[in-house]
Amino acid sequence: MAKIIDDETMENVCILAKLSLSEEEKEKAKAEMQKMLDYVEKLDELDKRFAQINEMVQDPDLVKDQKKYKDVMREHGHLTDVLEVGNEYRKCLSGIEDAKMMITAEDDPDMKEMAREEMKELEEKVPVLEEQIKLKLIPPDPLDEKNIILEIRSAAGGDEASLFVRDMWEMYCHLCERKGWKYENLEAQETEVGGFNKIVTQIQGKFVYGTLRWESGVHRVQRVPQTESQGRLQTSTVTVAVLPEAEEADVKINPGDVRVDVMRAGGPGGQCVNTTDSAVRLTHIPTGIVVIQQDQKSQIKNKEKAWEVLRARLFDFQQSKLDAERSAARKNMVGNGDRSEKIRTYNYPQDRVTDHRINLTLHNLPSFMMGNMDEMLDALNVYAKEEQFKELDA
Repeated sequence: MAKIIDDETMENVCILAKLSLSEEEKEKAKAEMQKMLDYVEKLDELDKRFAQINEMVQDPDLVKDQKKYKDVMREHGHLTDVLEVGNEYRKCLSGIEDAKMMITAEDDPDMKEMAREEMKELEEKVPVLEEQIKLKLIPPDPLDEKNIILEIRSAAGGDEASLFVRDMWEMYCHLCERKGWKYENLEAQETEVGGFNKIVTQIQGKFVYGTLRWESGVHRVQRVPQTESQGRLQTSTVTVAVLPEAEEADVKINPGDVRVDVMRAGGPGGQCVNTTDSAVRLTHIPTGIVVIQQDQKSQIKNKEKAWEVLRARLFDFQQSKLDAERSAARKNMVGNGDRSEKIRTYNYPQDRVTDHRINLTLHNLPSFMMGNMDEMLDALNVYAKEEQFKELDA
């Protein structure tokens, strides 16, 4: 049962600390003390759970159940992360108490001043650590660890939109290189002007979906196209979909529900780029989902990649049905690609990128397009966790 800081306790604290506080100051101090106490009790509970998880990790039979093993190791990593900050928080509170005792008991003015300075530094760290703990207390989504299928499509804007699809694809490629992620193109529909109507890329690495999941949606670009002789500003849009990659265990597909067609691969303008039937089209009859894979010269490799994309799309489809909130959020973010719908704007004349969901504007757009996106991605993830914490706290 949680301990409560009542008025009597507060009065005793003021007497012991030789403080003279107004009623308003007492209420504020009481609320702060209660919050600290709540955090400490929560951390004590996590200590007990961490001890239990440690015992489970040391059990040699744990690896025999791979699902349980993954769940236990995920929770172990989460608790380790939380308690690392939690231990620093408790150490900070202990240091504040020690400083208060020194201020009360010490006669030397210099020692008192030193204790006051130390206490001030520690008190400034408390709210920062509390915020970190609050965000880390939210359990990680198991999907965050998955690799992804990244789909970028041109929407409104014709050739200029297709060119921005290429720019965005290159931006994500630069990000992959910075983070040490591997990427491979699964499908690319090139245009005659050198852009893409659509490009599908598989990205593999640590925490890929957790990092990029909020990139899904409509991205708007405002710039003067290279082909524009009058120097007029044009607005174009592209859509981005970030799909968590699904393993065979994640989604069951009845082979009888999938029609497999093979054909010759085609290039820009419909020209033939392959004289053999290497391209593969999979049609999932119950949902109508269609996947075409033609980038590999081998029909076997194209079929393998097509199945990977189909699994990812079906997994996303199933997750959306199971989770109404996620389904609604995805619908609102992706929309239909109209110019009026947007999650982010890339304005070249003003050298800025603005995310409209969190009202964050960053400058130095060329650097951002080179994959230096961490500030934006981190802010989106913090915002998402804060919203999730509000829901849990409601």
